[in-house]
Amino acid sequence: MATDKITVRGAGIFGLSIAWVLTRRGAPVQLIDPHGLAAGASGGIVGALAPHVPENWNPKKQFQLESLLMAQSFWDEVEAAGGQSPGYARTGRLQPIADDAALTLAHARAETAKTLWRDAATWTVRPTQNTDWAAHSPTGFEIHDTLSARIHPRQACTALAAALATQGVTVQADAPETAITIHATGVAGLEALNAQHPRLIGTGIKGQAALLDISAPDAPQLFADTLHIIPHADGTTAIGSTTERDYDDPTTTDAQLDDIITRARAAVPALRDAQVIARWAGLRPRSRSRAPMLGAWPDRPGHFIANGGFKIGFGMAPKVAYVMADLILEGHNTIPPGFDVADSL
Repeated sequence: MATDKITVRGAGIFGLSIAWVLTRRGAPVQLIDPHGLAAGASGGIVGALAPHVPENWNPKKQFQLESLLMAQSFWDEVEAAGGQSPGYARTGRLQPIADDAALTLAHARAETAKTLWRDAATWTVRPTQNTDWAAHSPTGFEIHDTLSARIHPRQACTALAAALATQGVTVQADAPETAITIHATGVAGLEALNAQHPRLIGTGIKGQAALLDISAPDAPQLFADTLHIIPHADGTTAIGSTTERDYDDPTTTDAQLDDIITRARAAVPALRDAQVIARWAGLRPRSRSRAPMLGAWPDRPGHFIANGGFKIGFGMAPKVAYVMADLILEGHNTIPPGFDVADSL
């Protein structure tokens, strides 16, 4: 077991979660980020913890399923330790069904969910419920899954920081090197890896999102017209997001955000008169494989990487944290195929 101080570089969701689990397991930790808490993609506003569809099962989908099922206990412990709410709730998700082909596919997925999700959650095809909180469905049917959850990304990072502070761990701008370092540095880390290798390791993908002044804290999230619509516990509702590979300014919102706000209001009548109270844009770290990159950094003894959360970083974070802690503290490697750093470098 590692007993010397461990450095975690990056105070986004992966770095914070790994630092928390290491600390809870008795390891001394220092957390470093020159930009401060949740300065990158983890400072967003959407927070859709949504599963992959239950078909064509693979290690990535299984890992995400296990992480989503760990989330309740993980975030309960964080909130109990630090006294700050992460805004987590497993409220489920509704998806309107567009046409007969999609309806047939949805019924098939309901059957595979029984096998793949077992008793942990359900995927149900049902007539659209006549409520104010729903998206228009051309077929009159919708998918209701009970696995999806929501979290407020900024609040979750603040909650983790508060929990870590009770163990004497705070975000530092810099600190002396230690024998073990975990690099959870998001887009900047991917760019540094790109500079060292002949092929692309990963990149930043811009996303834009909006926060609306409409309160539905107990309602399920909606997935309509390819948009995630997430009611938060604080009485706001987030809409997102764009996926942009070409951009001039990664932190500026523009007409593309106006378009998704318009589309969301068209899909969900309850949003039509809601005021926009915040706009957000930022880069999300996506690896070449689109799966998280986890594990030992080849040819750099004592160095590890946890990167590439992209759109599913918050959903993956609990499992990522435990897998990385197992590897570093116990030498026990449970990183699934396709996730290992060595496969990408």
